[in-house]
Amino acid sequence: MFKPIPVSIGLRYLRAKRRNGFISFISMASILGIALGVTVLITTLAVMSGFQKEIRDRLLQMTAHTTITTDGAPMADWAHAVDVAKKDPRVAGAAPYIEIQAMLSGPRVQGAIVQGIDPALEPNVSVINQKVKKGSFDSLTAGSYNLLVGQELAIYLGVGVGDTVLVTLAEVQGTPIGAIPRMKRFTVSGIFEAGYNEVDRGVAYANMADLEKVLRIDGVTGVRLKLHDMDKALDVGVDLAHNLTGAYRVSDWTQQNANLYHSLRMEKVVMGILLSLIIAMGAFNLVSSQVMLVTDKQADIAILRTLGLTPGGVMQVFMVQGSLIGIFGTVLGVIGGITLTLNLERILGAIETLFNVKLLPEDVYYITGLPTDMQTPDIIMITAVALVMSFLATLYPAWRAARTQPAEALRYE
Repeated sequence: MFKPIPVSIGLRYLRAKRRNGFISFISMASILGIALGVTVLITTLAVMSGFQKEIRDRLLQMTAHTTITTDGAPMADWAHAVDVAKKDPRVAGAAPYIEIQAMLSGPRVQGAIVQGIDPALEPNVSVINQKVKKGSFDSLTAGSYNLLVGQELAIYLGVGVGDTVLVTLAEVQGTPIGAIPRMKRFTVSGIFEAGYNEVDRGVAYANMADLEKVLRIDGVTGVRLKLHDMDKALDVGVDLAHNLTGAYRVSDWTQQNANLYHSLRMEKVVMGILLSLIIAMGAFNLVSSQVMLVTDKQADIAILRTLGLTPGGVMQVFMVQGSLIGIFGTVLGVIGGITLTLNLERILGAIETLFNVKLLPEDVYYITGLPTDMQTPDIIMITAVALVMSFLATLYPAWRAARTQPAEALRYE
């Protein structure tokens, strides 16, 4: 037997066969409960992180990491702003844009955001040129008054390539009969599919020069930047604005999509808290098994006390024994969670083949397969939560064991 004594005795209690088989069953149930909770929590958070990453990546393929705009007035010196941005090593690309709310009228009417882009520079900040399924991105030439619409938007409008769409802008113009909105007929020259419903349903693209003529302005709404590191989006935008003359407004992708970004984070946090209750159930089983073990070991506790073991030492014995159960359950859960996550797509495919069902239809979720993204901080957090819960579950049984009176325990032995 090695020192310290409480650790040695706790290890022996863990290995020893129980006179009461039910206690062993409850201890095993505690290990399996904690392992199951950790496995489910790791897998669920990995799937939620995977969906969050997939949605974010698809969204950022079509939108900028950072946007620099003026306070209402058109940005006339956008070419200078683009040149300054390109000199920053953190910037991967820059392009000007015009953005305006409009009503699109075909056989049916649908509101959308019309963006004016420079076809030569736009591929530096988005992949719209790669997402065109019908027609051609190169059709957005100046003076053509062509329009690229999202697939869902085309369905809502009831139009296809070659059809004309009346674009009614929010801007108004004065006429002898009063103020009327600016209107211009555009030709649908392409249909794109971004794989993100908000873009496919609510965005159309035109040539920037065409929108300048329709709006009768000389300038753009702002400049969009694509960065090598999206997490530095706001800092890069602020630095660029300081290098330009005039007042500018800077926003990054987390601000532009704040509702979506925060809702995804909140869903992940809430789901993590709810699934932690499974680990808590395993911890409650651990409390039950430890209480029964303390009752079963009353005579042993009394003998140890008479041999000089202090109440604190008795408490440490059962804390060690219970904590080891929690550690075994947590380790099994981490191994199971990582293994399940790595093979989740194969398991999903086997279930679909076996039952002849489609669990994630592409036309509904816009995603092929089941994306997963295991993050080390999540695994560390889950492991810490499981270990803390297991440790807390040992305190009451260990405290109860420490209060055992040797004379009372040995009275009927």
